[in-house]
Amino acid sequence: MDKDAKIYVAGHRGLVGGALWRRLERGGYRNLVGRTSHEIDLRDRRAVDSFFAAERPEYLFLAAARVGGILANNTYRAEFIADNLAIELNLVDAAYRYGVKKLLFLGSSCIYPKFAPQPIPESALLTGELEYTNEPYAIAKIAGIRLCESYNLQYGTNFIAVMPTNLYGPGDNFDLITSHVLPAMIRKFHEAKERGEKTVTLWGTGAPRREFLYVDDLADACVFLMERVDFTDLAKGMREVRNTHINIGTGEDLTIRELAELVKRVVGFEGDIKWDTTKPDGTPRKLLDVSKLHALGWRHQTILEEGIRLTYEWYRTTGVS
Repeated sequence: MDKDAKIYVAGHRGLVGGALWRRLERGGYRNLVGRTSHEIDLRDRRAVDSFFAAERPEYLFLAAARVGGILANNTYRAEFIADNLAIELNLVDAAYRYGVKKLLFLGSSCIYPKFAPQPIPESALLTGELEYTNEPYAIAKIAGIRLCESYNLQYGTNFIAVMPTNLYGPGDNFDLITSHVLPAMIRKFHEAKERGEKTVTLWGTGAPRREFLYVDDLADACVFLMERVDFTDLAKGMREVRNTHINIGTGEDLTIRELAELVKRVVGFEGDIKWDTTKPDGTPRKLLDVSKLHALGWRHQTILEEGIRLTYEWYRTTGVS
């Protein structure tokens, strides 16, 4: 990517989009474009078409999505599948029609089967049943992967799909209804500490294992891939290509119980943790096989405890709720 190329970061106010924007600025990219959801509804095809006709971006990071944790995914199932499908279709198709040179689509590790082999290779996609609580979101993201693959095969586009593991960092969502597990823990422990409470209750058994990646590391990986990986040659002359996506993660995991103890220590909460086993655990384990990414020359830099500390400092000093 040329430093003066026009780069559209869709979802630039979100956790991932914000990190991408910061990383691109640090990398010397000077012509960044972003629009808030109030400025453009990405579910509206006409609005998206008007934006591309006016701006003509050369590169696109597709980080815009409707996201949330187990409760939000399971409660707003219709919105999670419909909104994400609409966003993906509108942006990928506009990118093709308006000649975007390269697109990077952000997926999610929930695309993989509930009982996928561990660590999960890219080839595990569509080999088994999905975790039901976030199935609508997962199906939408799988459609996005295949959408990029199909445009590459039929039209010779250069659209990359990446599958990040669980993310966290500055700019995260700390709402207890819609947030993911790590920011929810940070808020619960912080508020319990401030109130002088003796216990914090968390969902499930604490037994599932999860992998967590600091969002600025994800942004670095995405820019690395946009600068170095070309999917055009992969699709040339081929009728069928499988697994044209790349996992992004740390290759390391821990139990939710271990995560809770780590967050508790960073926040400085001195009470006890209780586990509400009537609530769902979700997928037993999600650890990504990142050997493909490592072979390309990229590895994460931020250790989990340091990332949690940085995230907690951001939460505490910004006063978000």
